[in-house]
Amino acid sequence: MSGHLRFGSFMPPYHSPLNNHALSIERDLETVELLDRLGYDDVWFGEHHSGGYECSPMPELMIAAAAQRTRRIRLGTGVISLPYHHPLMVADRMVFLDHMTRGRCVFGVGPGALVADSQMMGIDYADLRPRMEESLEVILELLTSSEPVNRKAEWFELRDAQLHVRSHTRPMVPIAVAGAVSPTGPKLAGRHGLSLLSFGAASTVGFNKLAGTWEIVEAEAAAAGTRVEREDWALVGYMHVAETERQARDEVRYQIRSFFDYHHTVAPPLLADAETMTHDELVDGINASGAGIIGTPEMAVAHLRKLVDRTGGFGTFLISSVDWANREATRRSLELFAREVVPHFDGSIPARAAAFARAKARQVADGRLRDVGREKATAAYNMAVTATDQPDRTIP
Repeated sequence: MSGHLRFGSFMPPYHSPLNNHALSIERDLETVELLDRLGYDDVWFGEHHSGGYECSPMPELMIAAAAQRTRRIRLGTGVISLPYHHPLMVADRMVFLDHMTRGRCVFGVGPGALVADSQMMGIDYADLRPRMEESLEVILELLTSSEPVNRKAEWFELRDAQLHVRSHTRPMVPIAVAGAVSPTGPKLAGRHGLSLLSFGAASTVGFNKLAGTWEIVEAEAAAAGTRVEREDWALVGYMHVAETERQARDEVRYQIRSFFDYHHTVAPPLLADAETMTHDELVDGINASGAGIIGTPEMAVAHLRKLVDRTGGFGTFLISSVDWANREATRRSLELFAREVVPHFDGSIPARAAAFARAKARQVADGRLRDVGREKATAAYNMAVTATDQPDRTIP
């Protein structure tokens, strides 16, 4: 692999139920515009139907809106919960988005994370992963086959089904499979030769399992005869940076407690005993767990290098979009990260540092050349002035 990292944002999104929901959506879209201007590579939108916190029921709608406001950033579904939808409808919508975005769309798939979502639809939570596998197989057939697809499952049926429009991206819209702690995501990514979107870097339990994740992908790929690349592996984690660690800690006082209340009542816990921790203990817990960094750009660089070492290498790091800090501090963090963290991983620093070192080594010789250049320019100017001052001796 190249050794370079791509960067982006994973936007479930997380917003307190006490906030104005319509305004939160608008600010999410404004954040995507900022990410596009700052040079981030990806932004992914989630799907949730309960809990009152991650209120984005259809990532395709967010992609459609964001595509109209941006020029270059890739827009991904992070993720579409396949067991909640008929596979033909999902495939049709993603192909449509692939055309709308002119190939800037990424199709992220998963089983569904919140137990309440599946319960409201009368689906046994234990059935989600098997249904995701079944749906993914059918969707891949719809996207790649020129023949009608027929499949009768317990929860859907296809009769001579075909997509009447092929993907804008050839051979098909790119697909990423989500994985957290269980091996389902890495297994499917390897079996079908797809990208992997790992949430493991955003929790203590998941971080501890990262070291063996890619081994599962490669083993499944070898067994199935598919090809996988580490560049297609994206990790999600938490990140808030400021000029000083104290400033970063103070900025996230805004709503970090609300976030942890959600993660201990609705979503899987991020830190054990978070409810009894002081603010600084929460920050210390995040920084020590591997789930992310609240601190300085230097701390972020060190954390990312630790992730690279632990995984053996990956392709993209996605900053989880959370309202830990207020809007202004969050935007400053994204800009500071782009300015002072990203260059350590995009390959630009070594070339620029080498160019600066060469310039310093030549400073004496270059100084002489500058002196000679100035002397020549001065002499030429003086000669021109002298010639102008001479009387006109032209013979009439």
